[in-house]
Amino acid sequence: MLALRAARAGFHVLLEDVMPSTLHHAQEFIRQELDAEALPAVTFVASVEDAVRTADLAIDCVPDELESKLEILWLLDRMAPPQTVFATPTTRLSIADLAACTYRPEKCIAIAAEPQALAHLEPGAAIQLRVCAATAADSAAMVHVFWQRLGFATEELRSEA
Repeated sequence: MLALRAARAGFHVLLEDVMPSTLHHAQEFIRQELDAEALPAVTFVASVEDAVRTADLAIDCVPDELESKLEILWLLDRMAPPQTVFATPTTRLSIADLAACTYRPEKCIAIAAEPQALAHLEPGAAIQLRVCAATAADSAAMVHVFWQRLGFATEELRSEA
């Protein structure tokens, strides 16, 4: 649903999932929902590397567990270009701690939501973005603009140092 909303808002979306069947299901769903003109806005890829090779923003949807978040941020940090901002949905983990495990803490932001809940948010709902002392203002601004273009209100909460 998040990929579909982003495509409808005019973003080019690269969608990856470790489970090929899940990716295939998403591909069929999105093909049914998007008209032929908007369909090229979504590309289905087989690897994280392919998904982030040219990304400006990477949003993961891995489980909200420390090991999963550290693993995906490690992969993204090594595979994405330097300008890529990482937005990770979490309700339990410190964005300051997660960001400190990357080479680009200034580009890390938390979305205060469970990963699965993002698909079920209704436009107009408030999205809370958690930033830390290391988060760059332009990184936060990019994520605010992304959610606002999807039709959500955003609010920012500064997390622990």
